[in-house]
Amino acid sequence: MSTHIESKKEDVSSVVLMPGDPKRCEYIARKYLANCHLVNDVRGMTAYTGYYKSHRITLFPSGMGIPSMGIYSYELFEEYDVKYIIRIGTMGAYTNLNLKDIVLVDNSITNSNYGIYAAGYNNNVIKSSNELNSIIMDCASINNIPVYRGNIYSSDVFYEKENNYKDIVSKYNVLGVEMESYALFINSSLFNRNASTLLMVSDSFLNTNKLSQEEREQGLDNLIILALESCLKLG
Repeated sequence: MSTHIESKKEDVSSVVLMPGDPKRCEYIARKYLANCHLVNDVRGMTAYTGYYKSHRITLFPSGMGIPSMGIYSYELFEEYDVKYIIRIGTMGAYTNLNLKDIVLVDNSITNSNYGIYAAGYNNNVIKSSNELNSIIMDCASINNIPVYRGNIYSSDVFYEKENNYKDIVSKYNVLGVEMESYALFINSSLFNRNASTLLMVSDSFLNTNKLSQEEREQGLDNLIILALESCLKLG
C-alpha cells in the first residue's frame, strides 16, 4: 500500500499497462484478461490484475495529465517494484495522420517543469525505452499491426491560450500531442525501469475529425492487442 494506491504489493504485476481512463481499464480487463480481480479503487482509479495467455498483467489507470501520471507511475515503480509500464492512450494529431492510426513514442517533449522538480532533470526532451520499443515493434510486425514511430508533445495544459503547434512540429518534429508521457519517462529514468507509450489518433488539429467518447473508449482494440502481445515478451 502506498499513499494513493491501496493494493497489496503482491497484487500488482511487474508488468503494467496504463490507460488514462479507469473505464478503459475495466473494458480491457473484461474483454482480454482471465481470472482478473480488482486491486485498487482509491479515488475511483479502478485497477485490475489478471492473465493474458497465462502471463500476469496489471491494468492501472494514470488519470489525466502529467501530475496524475507522475503520482501513479512513481508509486508503482517505487512501492510495487514495477519493471515495465506501457502507457496506452489517445492523441491529437499535429501532422497528416488518420483517425485510429497507432503511434509508438520515441521521445516526449514538454512545456512542463515536472522533470526539474521531480528528478532534477533540466531538459524538456526525454526518451522512452529502446528495449521496450524494440519489443513492441517486433510484435507489431508479427501481428501485422501498422505502427508509426516518432516524437510526441506532452502538454501541461489542455486549453492552451495560444497553441502554436506548427512551431512545435517544426522545432521538435512531433507527430501530435498528449498529456502524460513526459512524467512517465521521467519516473522510469529516475528508477532505472522501462517505459513506453502507444497512442491512437483520436482527433486532428488539421481538420474537425474526431472519435466519439465510445470510440475512444472501445476503439483501441488493435493498440490494446499490440500492448498485450508485447507484454508476453517481458519477464
